Amino acid sequence: MLLLPAVLTHEQARDTVRLFRESAARIEGSELVLDGSALQRFNSSALAVIVECQRLAQARGQAFVVRGLPPKLLELGRLYGVADLIGAGSAPA
Repeated sequence: MLLLPAVLTHEQARDTVRLFRESAARIEGSELVLDGSALQRFNSSALAVIVECQRLAQARGQAFVVRGLPPKLLELGRLYGVADLIGAGSAPA
C-alpha cells in the first residue's frame, strides 16, 4: 500500500512520485492500493501524483485502488476531468 503524505503540493510531488516508484517495485500482488486518508493540504499536484500511480499500476499489470481521498480532492478531480482515474467516478460534487 502506498500512503499519500499529509501535505502534497508542487514542492512534494517529485519526491513523492520517486518514493512511490521505488515502493511500487516492491509491492507484489494483483493490485496497487493508494491510501489518501492522511492527506490534509494539497493542490492539483496531488492529482498528478495519483495519475502517475495509476500508470505505475497499469505498467505492472495491477489493478489500481484508491482509498480515503478527501472530498475536496475528489471534487478537484472531477473539475480536472480525472475523476475516473482517481476513483471518484462521475458522481456530482
